[in-house]
Amino acid sequence: MSSKNTKKTKEIKEKDNESVDDLVLDQALRPTQWGEYIGQKHIKDNIKILLTAAEERGHIPEHILFYGPPGLGKTTLAHLIAKETGKQMKITSGPAIEKVGDLASILTNLASGDILFIDEIHRLNKMVEEILYPAMESGVLDIIIGKGPSARTIQLDLPAFTLIAATTRVALVSSPLRSRFSGGVFRLEFYSNEEIAEIVKRSSKLLKTELDEGALQEIAKRSRFTPRTANYFLKRARDFAQVHRKALDKKTVKDALNMLAIDDIGLNSSDRKFLEILIEKFKGGPVGLKTIGAAMSEEEATVEEIIEPYLIQLGLLERTARGRVATEKAYQHLGFEYKNNTGV
Repeated sequence: MSSKNTKKTKEIKEKDNESVDDLVLDQALRPTQWGEYIGQKHIKDNIKILLTAAEERGHIPEHILFYGPPGLGKTTLAHLIAKETGKQMKITSGPAIEKVGDLASILTNLASGDILFIDEIHRLNKMVEEILYPAMESGVLDIIIGKGPSARTIQLDLPAFTLIAATTRVALVSSPLRSRFSGGVFRLEFYSNEEIAEIVKRSSKLLKTELDEGALQEIAKRSRFTPRTANYFLKRARDFAQVHRKALDKKTVKDALNMLAIDDIGLNSSDRKFLEILIEKFKGGPVGLKTIGAAMSEEEATVEEIIEPYLIQLGLLERTARGRVATEKAYQHLGFEYKNNTGV
């Protein structure tokens, strides 16, 4: 092989290694034991009791459902439960299980005591969901062979397993399915700035990145109370500091996040566009979801599920019976003169 081809092969391998590093980076930041998992104390306490009691009785843990906004640690909790019990965890998602046969294949390949993690379970096919009920309750799989009068049902015994499910939209999980999570249905809450700062400090050590207290607090206050967002900001600030040969201090973090169009309370360009349109075009509201979605050229679901929750949490937006209304705080943040024309 010529030296030119050798050099090219080496470059391809290095690129592949970089891609792998990027993929495993988020997993590397994930806590591996209970003591490293910061926040959600009430959930951790309940889960510890559930696991300890099951272990003392010689049983497998009961089925568990986690719900809450994205990035709060639902998948991380599932991984920690698997590590705590010493069992294998098989991971899938609601949209990936398209047919009954897909679920049957997954369940029959589980070993006794295994954990099955289904992410976004609210997107599970209803026919598949019906098959899941007896599997969760009785540990059996009912398979119908044939059609019409000649159809017959075969019942297969399944190994004992624990189902851990996660969803961002618990209202879309049917009541019969929710009721079968006998181990508990737990809501993950947003984190405080202090908890986010602790998470960022831990992540910076794992990334072998030094940042001062000012930088730490700057990332925490812009992180939307979400660990995933905080870790993303940390990685981007680290990249910015590396490229510009700067120390990772408060000013560097500000410059990096400003480049990402993240302001000092964590609003991104879409958040600000939403408020600006609401104030400038619609005099602060009230205005309906369809109207503001059309004005932004955004889907209604994107506005309602991604943009609005954080604005409401910060007190910048109100949802009223007549529509969306910008608060006085929103006017002040964007530098507009407040005029209450809403009549609400």
